[in-house]
Amino acid sequence: MKTYFSPMTALAVVVANMIGTGVFTSLGFQLVTLQSGFALIMLWIVGGIVAICGALSYAELGAALPRSGGEYNFLGRIYHPGAGFVSGWVSSTVGFSAPVALAAMTFGAYTTSSLLPDAPEQMTNWVERGLAVALIVILTLIHTRQRETSGTFQSIFTAIKVATIIVISAAGLILVADYQPVSLLPAAGDVGAMTSGAFAVSLIYVSYAYTGWNVATYLTDELETPQRSLPRVLFAGAFGVMLLYILLNAVFLLTTPMELLVGEVEVGVIAARYVFGQTGAMFTGAILGILLISTVSAMTIAGPRVLQVVGQDIRAFRFLAKSNSDGMPTTAVMVQSGLALLFVITATFDQVLVFAGFTLALNSLFAVLGLYVLRWRQPNLARPFRVPLYPFLPMVYLVLTIWTLAYVAIERPQEVAVSLGLIVTGVITYGLSRSRASTAKGT
Repeated sequence: MKTYFSPMTALAVVVANMIGTGVFTSLGFQLVTLQSGFALIMLWIVGGIVAICGALSYAELGAALPRSGGEYNFLGRIYHPGAGFVSGWVSSTVGFSAPVALAAMTFGAYTTSSLLPDAPEQMTNWVERGLAVALIVILTLIHTRQRETSGTFQSIFTAIKVATIIVISAAGLILVADYQPVSLLPAAGDVGAMTSGAFAVSLIYVSYAYTGWNVATYLTDELETPQRSLPRVLFAGAFGVMLLYILLNAVFLLTTPMELLVGEVEVGVIAARYVFGQTGAMFTGAILGILLISTVSAMTIAGPRVLQVVGQDIRAFRFLAKSNSDGMPTTAVMVQSGLALLFVITATFDQVLVFAGFTLALNSLFAVLGLYVLRWRQPNLARPFRVPLYPFLPMVYLVLTIWTLAYVAIERPQEVAVSLGLIVTGVITYGLSRSRASTAKGT
């Protein structure tokens, strides 16, 4: 008898995918060019609105086109199988493996800075990467066994994550006697800050932090009633995480001097050190590191499902469809984890963050655009869920995403060029795979 992931497990995967590296690291990068407290909080509100509009759009697509694979499934059925393959190529090579690497690297950084605060830099670099590698390997072993074990592990660690964020945020606000002189309400100059290129580029960091709102669509075949549960899971995940993000960043800004956070990666540890003292910071940093385990775990569950359906559809990648007796995509999990380990060993944090954020936003852009195409081409298709306020909400997502991508292309052309190169490589790979398939049929 086939087993399924429950809606609560799917929600845990969504929440854990979203709450990870981005919210604990991106504020430092945003503060390099933005100093307005209101504008910084609005980044997370705008990012949340974009995520909710995207989630509702994906809910309609997922209910109308129920199959695992996310954008691979949507783009392949709406536009062309080649578009689906390129989307799956992007998701598998950078969409999950790069975020897994980033979350694992952040886990290593937080854990090391908490346990070895005075260690030499050269030593900490090796320890951080070693911890990142160990985490990826251990979670790979867990998620190549049974679905029940995998789902239970994910649900427990996600519940711990949410509860801990709320407790730490409340403790920070209570323990600080004097808040920082930063206003979270509108002030003169905030409109200019929110329409600047700096705001748009910062949105790519925020959009990366929200990445994962769509991840339940990667598990569609493993949900018992996906057409009913997907819309609820996607909306609840995006909305709930937006509230947590606003709370967490407000706490950072109100309790910790901005100058201590500018350009820094370990924002959570720095804020904890200022609020709780060195001992408290060591404890808090270790906890934040542990929380990232659920993030790496969730992406290790979701990402390989894209590789699995690619293997089911394309002969040249048939090996990726291999699963164990409980239906877990063992080969796909190991391939994704191998790519993540490569990122951990070779890439720098900031480069991976911008590159991954741009590529994933572009991928989701075409999926949401496909909602309009599908409504036009197949108006009579059964749609158990329809986007509220259509066509307005999907258009909000598209406009804000295009605006962000345009500014990133101007400000960070090197990372954009790498992203486009990855897409072109996917197109070439698809062409070669089809050519081989045609040759095999001819013989």
